Amino acid sequence: MANILVVDDELGIRDLLSEILNDEGHTIELAENAAQARAARLRGRPDLVLLDIWMPDTDGVSLLKEWSSSGALTMPVIMMSGHATIDTAVEATKIGAHSFLEKPITLQKLLKAVEQALARTPARLPAAALGRGPGAIDDRQEVADMAIGQNNPAMLAMADLGPQARQAFDLNKPLREARDGFEKAYFEFHLAQEGGSMTRVAEQTGLERTHLYRKLKQLGVDLGRGKRGLV
Repeated sequence: MANILVVDDELGIRDLLSEILNDEGHTIELAENAAQARAARLRGRPDLVLLDIWMPDTDGVSLLKEWSSSGALTMPVIMMSGHATIDTAVEATKIGAHSFLEKPITLQKLLKAVEQALARTPARLPAAALGRGPGAIDDRQEVADMAIGQNNPAMLAMADLGPQARQAFDLNKPLREARDGFEKAYFEFHLAQEGGSMTRVAEQTGLERTHLYRKLKQLGVDLGRGKRGLV
């Protein structure tokens, strides 16, 4: 079972999510704002964070950016909101959020999102590889290769996409281009895995169908590729 940090300024939401996830056997820590979330993140290393977007002090997207830029985004984060726009959800995904849940959150969607996020938690790399000790690796591509070598399922799946997909992860590209390359390969992989079914891809990636379709169009993903299988 996992250690899950729930960050939401609404007491009712915190209590509800805590009750549901406790019933599933998880250990839950609660935070009502970004300051408490930072403290909880420092105290331990949660396996998963459920993070509300709209909070009074620091919003969830800003906190996500803070964790990402400081190297503290070592766990999957599921964003939550009842008022976020599509652009906000896309921005959070680009920063590093695993998925997005729209409030009111149904039991089925919550449990599925949590299950998927925990199943896809990247294997943690050695501290030296991340530049936190002697022998730190400077070449980020070498770090990615190490992750593949550790039999990380997500990294192995991306490796199976072939040379064309792997080329999209050229770390010499500007950040936006590199992100777009990764996201395109990510969605192409899931389209192939699900035989081109938009419904199943939406479920697997945690996006609503409308959000997913617009995202695929934005990235220039060939929607027919999934029906032809992986290259």
